Amino acid sequence: MAIINIIGSGFSGISAAAYLAQAGHQVHVFEKNSSLGGRARQYSTENGYVFDMGPSWYWMPGVFERFFGDFGFTVSDFYKLILLDPSFEVVYPGMESLHVPENFEELCKVFERIEPGSSLKLKKFMDEAEYKYKKGMESLVYKPGLSLAEFADLDLIKGTIRLQVFSSFSKHVRKFFKHPKLIALMEFPVLFLGAMPQDTPALYSLMNYAGLKLGTWYPEGGFGKVIDAMAEVAKTQGAHFHVGTEVTRINLNGNQSSGVTIDGKFFESDVVIASADYHHVENNLLPAEYRNYSEDYWKKKTFAPSCLIYYLGVNKKLKNIQHHTLFFDEDLYDHAIEIYKTEKWPNKPLFYVCCPSQTDDTVAPQGHENLFLLMPIAPGLEDTEAMREKYFDIMMDRLETKLGEAIRDSIDYKKSYCVKDFKLDYNSYKGNAYGLANTLMQTAILKPKIRNKKINNLFYTGQLTVPGPGVPPSIISGKVVADQVINQLKNTTNEVIV
Repeated sequence: MAIINIIGSGFSGISAAAYLAQAGHQVHVFEKNSSLGGRARQYSTENGYVFDMGPSWYWMPGVFERFFGDFGFTVSDFYKLILLDPSFEVVYPGMESLHVPENFEELCKVFERIEPGSSLKLKKFMDEAEYKYKKGMESLVYKPGLSLAEFADLDLIKGTIRLQVFSSFSKHVRKFFKHPKLIALMEFPVLFLGAMPQDTPALYSLMNYAGLKLGTWYPEGGFGKVIDAMAEVAKTQGAHFHVGTEVTRINLNGNQSSGVTIDGKFFESDVVIASADYHHVENNLLPAEYRNYSEDYWKKKTFAPSCLIYYLGVNKKLKNIQHHTLFFDEDLYDHAIEIYKTEKWPNKPLFYVCCPSQTDDTVAPQGHENLFLLMPIAPGLEDTEAMREKYFDIMMDRLETKLGEAIRDSIDYKKSYCVKDFKLDYNSYKGNAYGLANTLMQTAILKPKIRNKKINNLFYTGQLTVPGPGVPPSIISGKVVADQVINQLKNTTNEVIV
C-alpha cells in the first residue's frame, strides 16, 4: 500500500482519489479552500440562496454513470437527475428567441422551419457526431497522451478521417447549415472548449451530439450534490479529505517527491498528484530545474476564457425565463476575437443566464429566484469593481428587455466573481476559468503531460492536461492519472520482488 497525496479537490482530484483508494492505497486530498469541489464549489447565503459557483451544464451523463458504476453505485443512489425541456433557450438579435426542445425529432422540425432542407442535414451531422462521440469516449479520452504509440491502433487510424481531427469546426458546421441562427446554435458548445470555432477541430461536433441528442440534465440541489456524491464514493473506498489545507511545497529527495508541506508541516507520501492549477504547481511548489515547462511555454499557450460571474438573489418569481438562456443577440465572432486575439473587455458581449430555481425550489427561498450571469472574457484582464458593474448593467439591460420586466429593484443578494477571484481561490493562471483551449495544437499528446519528466512520482491531472476542459473530461482525467499511478506502483513492486 502506497501513501498518495493529492493537491486539490476538484472533479479530477476527487476522481483520482476514489480510484486510488479503491486500489488499496492510502489517499489524502488537500484542499486550500474551506469546502470541496474546486470550481464546482457551492455556497449558501444567510437569506436562503444556494449557488453553484461554477459548472451548471450537466452533459454526457454516461461519464457520470461510468464513474459511479466503477464503484458499484448508480447516479440515482446519490442525487436525482432532471431532464430539461426545453434544453435551453437562445436569444438572437432583435430579442428573437429559440427554445431548443429536448426531443430530437422536434428539434429537426425547428431546423426545418428556420432553413428548409436543414432537418435532413441535421440528421446527417448528428450521425457523424455520434460516431465521433462514441469513438472519442471509448478510444481517445482515456488515453494518457504520453506518446504517439498510444494512437497506433489500426481502427483508430482508419477512423482518423471520420473523426476530423485536422478539420475546422467552423467550416464543418457551414458545410451543413447556412442560416446564421442555426450556425450560432451549432457553434455555441465550443465555447465550453475555450477556443474560437475556426481554431477548434471538427472532432468536437461530438459536443453537439452530447447536448442535442443525449440531453441537458440538472442534478437536483445543484452541482454541489455531484461533488458531495463523488467525495462520498471516495470516502467509502477509504480516501481522506482535508479542507483549509494549502500545500506550499512539494518536497523532493533527488528525482523523487517525498511528500508535501502544509503550514510548515511535512506530510510524507510515495506519490504526489497535482489536481491544482498546473502552472501554479510548477512555478510555486517546485524548484525551477524540476519543472516540465518554462514560463515562455505557458505564455505561448491559448487559454480558455476567464469569466465575469454574478450570483443574484431576486425576491420575486420571474416570467418567461428558462433554466438556461444564451444571449447570442450580438456577434459571436466579434466577441471571440476580443477574447482570443485582441484580449480586451468586449464591446458587445455575449453572455449566459442560469435560473436553476425554475427547476429546483431548494436553491432559493419560496417565491424567489436564483440567477447566475456569466460573461466570458479574455484571461488576464484588469479586473476592477467599476468594470464589473459596467458589464453587470449591460447584461441586466438586455435580460430585463428580454423578459419585459424590471429585476434590479428586486435583488436581495448580489455577489460578483472575476479574474482576481479565480487567481485568489484557485491559483488560476491569468485567472482563466476553463483551462487550456482545445485547439488542434493543444490536443491529446500536445497537451501538458500528466507526468513530471524529472520527478518519477509526481503526476498532474485536471483541465490543463488530458483530456481537457469541462466536467466530464475532468472526471476522466482523474481516472487516467490514477491508472498511471497504479501501474507504476505495480511495476515498482514487481521490480522489488524480483
